[in-house]
Amino acid sequence: MPTDSRPVVLVTGSATGIGRETAIRFAQLGYDVVVNYSRSEAEAQETVRLVTEQGAKSLLIQCDIGQDAAVRKMMAQIEAHFGKLDVLVNNAAMTHIVAHADLEAMSEDKWDDILRTNVKGTFFCIRAAAPLLKKSRGNVVSVSSVAGIGGEGSSIAYAASKGAVNTLTKSLARALSPEIRVNAVCPGPVDTRWLRKMMTEQQMKDRTASYPLQRAAQPEDIADAIIYLATGTTLTTGQCLVVDGGRTM
Repeated sequence: MPTDSRPVVLVTGSATGIGRETAIRFAQLGYDVVVNYSRSEAEAQETVRLVTEQGAKSLLIQCDIGQDAAVRKMMAQIEAHFGKLDVLVNNAAMTHIVAHADLEAMSEDKWDDILRTNVKGTFFCIRAAAPLLKKSRGNVVSVSSVAGIGGEGSSIAYAASKGAVNTLTKSLARALSPEIRVNAVCPGPVDTRWLRKMMTEQQMKDRTASYPLQRAAQPEDIADAIIYLATGTTLTTGQCLVVDGGRTM
């Protein structure tokens, strides 16, 4: 089985945005990086290039995290390639944009899409990674959302799914202790391609004007928090760290 002194991180949904920035940051810290994507292959290949520019080894894996069998196969590939896993960053997520007041538009298939990826997929990844993380006494950081705290967001189902991620974080922090720490980051609006599909530049400025720090997060702001929880503390577990410019204060 391959072994190396360098730690290994898996960042799901790391083709763009927060995931890409996080992958690069781990590479800069001396980690080898597993880049995961579901559909954005060209963007994922670019993330690999950026990671390897930092001197890291990289493994690119296409995997829909909403499929348990595919997730288990991904973890087997990681074990075969690197022999270990030190950090799992659950960043992959999806949504449907549905006005909260339009209850009929929040259809069953939209519910299923969102819960399958955001809740079941997060759980599938942690469960499949747990044996490797126990060996390394590693940790998990999931990217949740303040939508899971305040009930706002792109749809009711999305907010509910992120609320579930927050409680999963606490439940699994207990279940996997003391070998594995499990935490989450809860961003407010983040200026990514995903958000720009929903908002114009002016809408983002209007949304954040009342926040104490008066701006949306950049991907590197969220990567800062992920890196802290993964590498900057050894006694933090079961926590959902809000990074929202003071919105929920």
